[in-house]
Amino acid sequence: MQWRFTFIRYFTVVTIMAGVLAGCGQYVHNTRTFQSGADWPWYHGNPHGTHYSTLDQINNDNVNNLKVAWTFDSGDAFGEGGNQSDMQSNPLIIRGSFYFVSPKGRLFCLNAATGEKKWVFDPAFGEAINTRQRLRGVSYWRDGDDERILFTFRGLLMAVDAKTGALIKTFGRNGSVDLREGLGREPDSVNVGNVSPGVVYKNFIVMGSTGNTPGHIRAYDVRTGEQKWIFHTIPHPGEFGYETWPKDAWKTAKGANAWSGLTLDPERGLVFVPLASAGMGDKDFYGGDRTGDNLFGTSLVALDANTGKRVWHFQLVKHDLWDRDPPTPPTLITVDRNGKKIPAVAQTTKAGVIYILDRTTGESLFPLTRLTPPASDIPGEFSAESQTLPLLPKPFARQYLTENLLTTRTPEAHANAKKIFSGLRSRGPFDPPSIQGTILFPGMDGGAEWGGAAYDPDSGMLYVNANEMAWILKVKERPPVLAGNSGEALYMNHCSICHGVERKGSPPEFPPLIGVNERLGETQLLRQIIKGNGRMPGFGKLLSTADVEAIIGYLNEDPAQALKKDTPYYPSTDGDPYVFGGYTRFLDREGYPAITPPWGTLSAININSGEIVWTQPFGEYPELAAQGITNTGSENYGGAVVTKGGLLFIAATIYDNQFRAFDKSNGKLLWQTRLPAAGIATPATYSVNGKQFISIGAGGGKNPKGRPGGSIVTFSLP
Repeated sequence: MQWRFTFIRYFTVVTIMAGVLAGCGQYVHNTRTFQSGADWPWYHGNPHGTHYSTLDQINNDNVNNLKVAWTFDSGDAFGEGGNQSDMQSNPLIIRGSFYFVSPKGRLFCLNAATGEKKWVFDPAFGEAINTRQRLRGVSYWRDGDDERILFTFRGLLMAVDAKTGALIKTFGRNGSVDLREGLGREPDSVNVGNVSPGVVYKNFIVMGSTGNTPGHIRAYDVRTGEQKWIFHTIPHPGEFGYETWPKDAWKTAKGANAWSGLTLDPERGLVFVPLASAGMGDKDFYGGDRTGDNLFGTSLVALDANTGKRVWHFQLVKHDLWDRDPPTPPTLITVDRNGKKIPAVAQTTKAGVIYILDRTTGESLFPLTRLTPPASDIPGEFSAESQTLPLLPKPFARQYLTENLLTTRTPEAHANAKKIFSGLRSRGPFDPPSIQGTILFPGMDGGAEWGGAAYDPDSGMLYVNANEMAWILKVKERPPVLAGNSGEALYMNHCSICHGVERKGSPPEFPPLIGVNERLGETQLLRQIIKGNGRMPGFGKLLSTADVEAIIGYLNEDPAQALKKDTPYYPSTDGDPYVFGGYTRFLDREGYPAITPPWGTLSAININSGEIVWTQPFGEYPELAAQGITNTGSENYGGAVVTKGGLLFIAATIYDNQFRAFDKSNGKLLWQTRLPAAGIATPATYSVNGKQFISIGAGGGKNPKGRPGGSIVTFSLP
């Protein structure tokens, strides 16, 4: 009961504070705000990550005249259903050259005016690629005639000549740096990847990471590839935050990584690092072996870009048990407070709230409330004594799921949802994972997701597209270990937690493995199991080649024979006693969200007052729209672009494949067109010879029933 009263007080104070702060004054344009114009030379447009362009040739009056200017198909789409590729690349456009990465990780350079290919670089050097390569962009550096594109593929940071596409052999070892090295661990014991590009500062490129690794932040010399500094996100002895972990966690713990990307303030020499949960895999949801608040897990950290030293930090979630990692690079903004312009940073979250912090001190510019969450009832687990949430800006997604919010799409769907809901816990934010099942609302994909917010310095509006679906968060006792070294035993002990006993997976997070040998071939499958890829850790140090070959052989067998009843077991003595129960959306029996719409939203938020100026459902299910059920909203991934021409461009919706333009002042839909595949990427706008273009990657990938893609579609006025 105490928890519920605290939650009610939270929203009561939000309403009161909104009225108090509403008259804080109008936004005054900050001339120091970084913007993009003719070029789009940074991931998300500029180092501040605002997604903003000063171009206005395409505007509210003529946007409905947009036509396809050119289309380029990379030819790299592959797969179907839960095994398909996707393309999340936000391209760079620099002096007429258009750079993007394909679903297979190939780097393309096109003529930005015509779409004609200039060159292509294949980081796999001809090796067949049939596994998803999530790469969201590249980085650019120039010194005189020396122009470089830096990007990642698997565990490598690579540098190519921006003019020719040739690998720069003087960078690192023959053109690449192995990101597994320099972490203080045996390189073969970690799997390091990077889905988001690094940020270039002076002659450094600052890199985050993802994978089965400690998430330390590192800066490399863009000319030589030499590592120049490192910030330990899991603190070492004597470093700030060390006492918030168990004594020897720094030797073995993995996590606290910056997978979603970084943001830079070049003038102040600050790099802003959104760090993920202190756990990895199962440890995202069970933290019995990582007692303490676990700095710098689920935090925003400001580092000195010259040295890597911590300037300030703000922990968003203590001892994170919900995988509430910041899903996107923060956005650098300017808040007007009674006529005083305050440089600030806005961090959107999966939880559907925004933290707005002073850029130089890390102090919140809006009031915070302290919550006392329920205690965990999982043996050996504990919840942090307190958590904080911002009172303003107001949440852009619903925070608390009650029975009256269950779907009413049909009486049968409602009855089914009610039956499932009755067996679950739903006590609001920070309700711990449980064996019975806990409602996480918004779910594991947000709230906000990796596309990021768009910021309009002309009006002080922050635009956020969000998912608004509930997920079911369960943990379970670790299954008993299967005895022996047969392929079956090895699969059950090492693979089934993610891919399931029946190998059906949990798409798109974990693909099914039925027929995987035919899709990938034994050579590529062997490499993937040994070295890992994306979320999947490498098993090269844990399993012998013979073990891996046994697993591959087992995957060729009939899934119906996956578990033999007479196989002996023995209790597990290795690893945590509780493990994650799997990625489970709260859906009705027909596969639609089991809550009332909206299931996806698009919102405009005034960053000076904290008020939501407008919000609306975003996206549709075509089959429901055909039945007259419209404006439901849907899952959406990828961000928006906002322009001085009065427009907000965004694709993102995974079922209807639409690319849309809205009036940024009121959210009115002005134009839309259907893409060949879902555009789960952030667009880019630029001009060549005075002509403005708007471009989006059509890659599909999040809709198991949709088609994959690998094309760039670019529009302009006739």
